[in-house]
Amino acid sequence: MKSLKRNLGYVWMALGPAVMVFMLWQAVDKILLARQQVTLVAGDVAKEAARSVVSNTILQWSIIIAIFLPIACGMIIFGKYAVKGEYDNLPDSSEALV
Repeated sequence: MKSLKRNLGYVWMALGPAVMVFMLWQAVDKILLARQQVTLVAGDVAKEAARSVVSNTILQWSIIIAIFLPIACGMIIFGKYAVKGEYDNLPDSSEALV
């Protein structure tokens, strides 16, 4: 079980940066797609609506990234501790903590 915990630590440390890169890639892709729609729309009213879609997309992805980047960093830290063996001797009950 200890070796499984340590090996999964490597998985967590690999997933952290992978999640960060994937999120940033998706954010850039969706924002560029929204900006591309502004150029395809004809008419002033439609262009203004498309611009609001771009600003909403930027806002949404900013919030998503602000929430999930610290979680991805936590995955890296969790994996680091798992590889070091910090979780090898876990207490059986809360009385063992005192």
